[in-house]
Amino acid sequence: ARSPRPAQGRRPLPESDPGWWPALAGAFEPSLLVRVAAAVVCGGLVGLERQIRGKPIGIRTGILICLATSTFVEVGVVVQGTRGDPTRVLGQVVTGVGFLGAGVIVARGGEVIGVTSAAVVWLLAAIGSAIGLGRVGEAVALAVVAVAVLTGVRQLERMFRRLRGGSDEPEADAEEAEVADAREGEPL
Repeated sequence: ARSPRPAQGRRPLPESDPGWWPALAGAFEPSLLVRVAAAVVCGGLVGLERQIRGKPIGIRTGILICLATSTFVEVGVVVQGTRGDPTRVLGQVVTGVGFLGAGVIVARGGEVIGVTSAAVVWLLAAIGSAIGLGRVGEAVALAVVAVAVLTGVRQLERMFRRLRGGSDEPEADAEEAEVADAREGEPL
C-alpha cells in the first residue's frame, strides 16, 4: 500500500508519531477548561436575564464579554514575569469596556436609555476579570448577585410605583406596569 504523498514543503509524519491529538489535548489544561466554562456560565446567566427582557445585551454578548475579558486578564498575568503588567491590562480592559458600554446608551426624546445595559457590560467585564485572575468562585457569586439585583430591583421599582401613585387598585397597577415595561423594552 502506498502512503499518501506529503503536501509540498511538509514532511510526512513518522509511523511512530501518535499524531496531533495528544499535543492539542496537552495544551488544554483542566484549569483552562474550568475558566472557559465559568465564563460561559456566568456570561450566559447574566445575558439570559437581559435577553428575556429584550435588552441589547443578550446571551451571546454576555458570554463573549466574559470570555474576552478573562482571556486578556489571564494573558496579562501569564506575561507578568517577562515584560507584562496585569494591572495595565486591567486598566485597558476597563477603558475599552467603558467605550463598549457607552455605545449602548442612547438619548431619545429627553430620556436616556441603556444605562443599565451599559452597567451590565461593565459588570460582565468585572466577572471576566475575576475569572482571568483565577477567582472563579467569586465570579460565579457575582453573576448570581447581578441577576438577583436585576430581577429583584425590578420588583422593588414596581412596588414604589404603586406606592407613589397611591393606588391599591390592581387594574391601575397592571396598566402602569405594562406602560413602564413597554418603555423599558423599547429596542434601541
